[in-house]
Amino acid sequence: MSDSTSTASVGEEEDGGRGRSDTSSVEPERAAELGRRWRDVFWLCVFLLHLLAFGFALGLLGMNRFQEPDRLNIDRYRNITGWGGGNGTAWLGDRIVTGVRVDLTETFWPLYGLAGGVGTALAWAWLVLLGSRAGQMMKLSVHILTTYLAVVSVLCFWGEHFFWGVAFAVGAGLQFLYVMSVMDRFPFTMLVLQKAVNMVWDLPEVMRVAYAFVFVMLCWLIIWTFGVAGTISLSADDGARWWLLVVFSVSLFWTGAVLCNTVHAIVSGMVFLVLIHGGRGAASMPPKPLLKSFQYAVTTSFGSICYGSLFTAAIRTLRWEIRGVRSKIGNNECLLCCVDFLFHLVETLVRFFNKYAYVQIAINGKGFNRSARDAWELFQSTGVEALVAYDCSGAVLLMGIILGGLITGTCTAIWTHFKRDDRVIMVGSTAMLMGMILVGLAVVVIEGAVTSIYICYAEDPSLIQRWDVEFYNQMAEALHQRLQYRSARAGRVTRLDQIPDTPSPI
Repeated sequence: MSDSTSTASVGEEEDGGRGRSDTSSVEPERAAELGRRWRDVFWLCVFLLHLLAFGFALGLLGMNRFQEPDRLNIDRYRNITGWGGGNGTAWLGDRIVTGVRVDLTETFWPLYGLAGGVGTALAWAWLVLLGSRAGQMMKLSVHILTTYLAVVSVLCFWGEHFFWGVAFAVGAGLQFLYVMSVMDRFPFTMLVLQKAVNMVWDLPEVMRVAYAFVFVMLCWLIIWTFGVAGTISLSADDGARWWLLVVFSVSLFWTGAVLCNTVHAIVSGMVFLVLIHGGRGAASMPPKPLLKSFQYAVTTSFGSICYGSLFTAAIRTLRWEIRGVRSKIGNNECLLCCVDFLFHLVETLVRFFNKYAYVQIAINGKGFNRSARDAWELFQSTGVEALVAYDCSGAVLLMGIILGGLITGTCTAIWTHFKRDDRVIMVGSTAMLMGMILVGLAVVVIEGAVTSIYICYAEDPSLIQRWDVEFYNQMAEALHQRLQYRSARAGRVTRLDQIPDTPSPI
């Protein structure tokens, strides 16, 4: 389909059915702009209330142990709530009082300062080296992550943290199996990623957006780490501390995902405009396109971004693992049946929760579920879904994010080991999450370009051909091969189903 036809149809839907037959891309874009309204407002309110509630709770917990223990008398509730902990109290510093060591917020807050510094440095390195060393950095992430996870597992066993040792060992095993199962896809994946990097590198303004959102994330992390440091310092047993840390980590994950996906929407909207208009300097290019993308992302479309950020990451990760296992099962019919059930279940979820929705959100301002459904139906109707399923760019970028988090967590855990050995896992695991989010804000600019490239290719392949003829030919050839593979596979299944059941000889 042509870009004018598909965009016009969207404009008609958003304007309540007011049809436009103009074949130019400018009029449908204006129609879409006029049809924009606030979407998924409920989730926007939930996210903002969540920030207020957690910000207050974090500030309270951090202040309770700032400069003196139990400043706000929170410890008096520990017997009522069953927190337990020691019975001794202290009034200054880290001291042993009646057999209980009492910590302060500032005991652990500097450790998180190191985590923020390392995570920011890694994010900055990603953005600075994006044009010259992006390919090497992504290949390094793929090949070194399994080894790094295995080493961290050994260190956890050495420190007698058996649960975490097993967890990292399982992670290393899954990472190894996944890489082995999709090794043949990496050449095409690296091609797509390199073209996305080239596109982003030619748009320096989107890099500044990533820098700005890293700064915003750091501002929130100041509050978050203040409260988490106070939580670790509480006079409570480890179980209560861990429950609080899990709740705060889920909150940070959602907040980080919202910021990452906001950058995703801004970048994908900008890249889509560049591709559909034929370049930044085209006469039809709207004025201040980046500012408009930013305005829509943080206002009318922000609720949709908050909603999608709750589910997309988990569903995508599960889908990658199931696809990797499914491709290497072979002829084990029982196992194949079980995996196929999970596969189709996840595919149903992907129809309503996928990262390509953020491109539709940026362009047309639709709600998240409708954007995800429209993007997936577009891929299926044009056959591009076969190419999207073959591409592993999202998994490769995730490996880089996890590696960044592991480096951040390791650096912080080493310092914690010398300061408070019994709090290494608590501080290290939360520092790892911080590193992943900060690196993710840098990596997401590439993912935004990848999703826009696929949407444009599905809308009108000539958009990619006009941008890069060689890349267009490579995509067309890869799509042809994937469709042939699927057709041959479907033919084999059909022939097996048509084989008549012959009675066994008596």
